[in-house]
Amino acid sequence: MSGVVYLVGAGPGDPRLLTLRGAELLQRADVVVHDRLAPAALLDLAPRGAERVDAGKARGRAAISQDRINRLLIDRARRGLAVVRLKGGDPFVFGRGGEEALALAAAAVPFEVVPGVSAAVAAPAYAGVPLTHRGLASSFAVVSATLAGGPADLGGVAAAVDTLVVLMVAERLGEVCAGLIAAGRPPDEPAAVIASATTGDQWSLAGTLAELAGAEVDPPATLVAGRVAALADTLAWFVPGDLRLTAPPPSGPLAAGARRT
Repeated sequence: MSGVVYLVGAGPGDPRLLTLRGAELLQRADVVVHDRLAPAALLDLAPRGAERVDAGKARGRAAISQDRINRLLIDRARRGLAVVRLKGGDPFVFGRGGEEALALAAAAVPFEVVPGVSAAVAAPAYAGVPLTHRGLASSFAVVSATLAGGPADLGGVAAAVDTLVVLMVAERLGEVCAGLIAAGRPPDEPAAVIASATTGDQWSLAGTLAELAGAEVDPPATLVAGRVAALADTLAWFVPGDLRLTAPPPSGPLAAGARRT
């Protein structure tokens, strides 16, 4: 007898942004395998006797391997259990949901994908930045700062869209901003970096790509670059803490990882 694995997107941070389908599945789960970025409050939706497995990956701590996670999902499902794999954001947006779905399919384990609100759209929205806007931006792209080839790989998409969203940018913000400028985006292009988006700890820095290259932020953080970022001055509606960079962009070439003091 086989159970079912549900790959559920937990949303960007605010537990109220979980979908109704996600809440329904959590309420009748036998097992919840959750990521570090999945809101802790969502675990309370699961039955008291449900098994809860922390599969989060964090800097400075031994992480459960992806192969082990795959085996865990398959094992629990083969016991006939309802397994919720709770993943931050959307399971198919830089969440390795595709890898887990492939492993389940290869093992002939039934699964369902429940989309979640990705930080790629939620972080800019909570900072007052629409990804598209008539007259300003008709296209956008979402990339990860943790690309295999490093921030230099961003050059392929940097000039192809009006608005660029870079996820997981905290530890590489300076490199990413410098890489985008080197790839042709203007140093004075409006940009914003949003940390802990949609939570009570959210805060943002707004300025230009050149200015943000010298900033330091803690994860999780999202960068949005493009003319629409300038709309945050008018459209910001959720601002528990907001800092603005007002200094002019530095002159001359910008080295990767440069700090502005």
